[in-house]
Amino acid sequence: MKRLIFYWNQLKSTFWFVPIVFICVAICLAFAMLYIDSQIKFTVNAYTQYMFAGSAESARSILSTISGAMIGVAGTVFSITLVGLSLASTQFGPRLVKNFMYDRFNQIVLGTYIATFAYCLLVLNTINENDSITFIPVLSIIFALMAALANIILLVFFIHHISTSIQADTVIADLSASLARQIKTIFPESIGEAEPERKILDEEAYKSSYKNQCDLRAQHSGYLQYIDSDALLDFAMEKDGLIELYKRPGDYVVANALIAKLYLDEEMEKEEIQRLRGKFITGKTRTHEQDAEHAIHQMVEVAARALSPGVNDPYTAISCIDNLTSILCYLAKTPFPSKYRKDKNDELRVITDTFTFDGMVDAAFNQIRQFSENSPAVVIRLMESFDTLIDFTQNETQVRTIQRHAHMVLNMAKRSFKEENDLEDLIKRSQKVLG
Repeated sequence: MKRLIFYWNQLKSTFWFVPIVFICVAICLAFAMLYIDSQIKFTVNAYTQYMFAGSAESARSILSTISGAMIGVAGTVFSITLVGLSLASTQFGPRLVKNFMYDRFNQIVLGTYIATFAYCLLVLNTINENDSITFIPVLSIIFALMAALANIILLVFFIHHISTSIQADTVIADLSASLARQIKTIFPESIGEAEPERKILDEEAYKSSYKNQCDLRAQHSGYLQYIDSDALLDFAMEKDGLIELYKRPGDYVVANALIAKLYLDEEMEKEEIQRLRGKFITGKTRTHEQDAEHAIHQMVEVAARALSPGVNDPYTAISCIDNLTSILCYLAKTPFPSKYRKDKNDELRVITDTFTFDGMVDAAFNQIRQFSENSPAVVIRLMESFDTLIDFTQNETQVRTIQRHAHMVLNMAKRSFKEENDLEDLIKRSQKVLG
């Protein structure tokens, strides 16, 4: 089931899915409206003559004008979207282009114009006026007029949306919201039941209790996008064995590289190995479904570009640090899952490569610290973030992680800061973190 959800989410995130759905809806709506028109006969009188098309020629003219305008505006919308993608790629990095392509509002706008065009074409094809039959779909034409007026208003909203969506603050806020949703979705999810006591098990003893070992290698090169956790646990229970994972979603794997090892009492058939390899999905890019660090790296990329000599925008970097701090404060209070997964009978079935608080903090701050060497304002904000994080830590391990980063920032500042006042300010702010 989770595998189907993964594919469904991938399908929804494509740029073409929503427009195609809108076209299908337009086709169904055109047939429905035409059926209603065929069942109801409208009589033009003094009150309705200004609303209804009086002849087949005028009806064709109305629909032709609307369809031509809609396909023209659809081209304009597509061009504006490409300009937005180009600006986003230049300013925020090529990996953020995907976020703009997946913007649901952009897809809806493009789909609406194309769907209106398809609707008008279908209705236009049914208009007929000759000696034997006259059919003018009055209601269908009125609906096309209303859709055209709505699309004009939609165009104004679209231009406003594009102009605001490429602003740095909006991009960072959207990334932060996306990251918050991913973190809250990913971390409650686990393969089986996590070990609540977090005790270290004797892994070698468990492995040596099985007679046979079997290597599981990647089918294709690429980023590991998804692991079917339920299938792995079910397989380990079915074979009464143990699976040790060496990779996690977000890691890059090479074809035929070792990604897992199976410990069993029986020999594995080639068909079973091939079926199990299919539970690991690789692709050209990283995705957010199970990769908790993906959105963090996107935020870090925005900050790194802002700190480059060609841009030199410390305020954008500071905004990224603030949003990353908010997410890490949430993670500090969130219990990270153990690497050991057990079945219902409390038997160890899977040893995973899990995310840790230490790794998440490294992903968030390492590159920003390295790029901010010549920006005292950003370095001081980093120390302020550590000051905030230290209040949310739950154990000594988290405290040591924050202190390790604070020490690295302070040592870097002692080498690079040219103003003594900046260094004194940083040292003062580090006193709470370092004690």
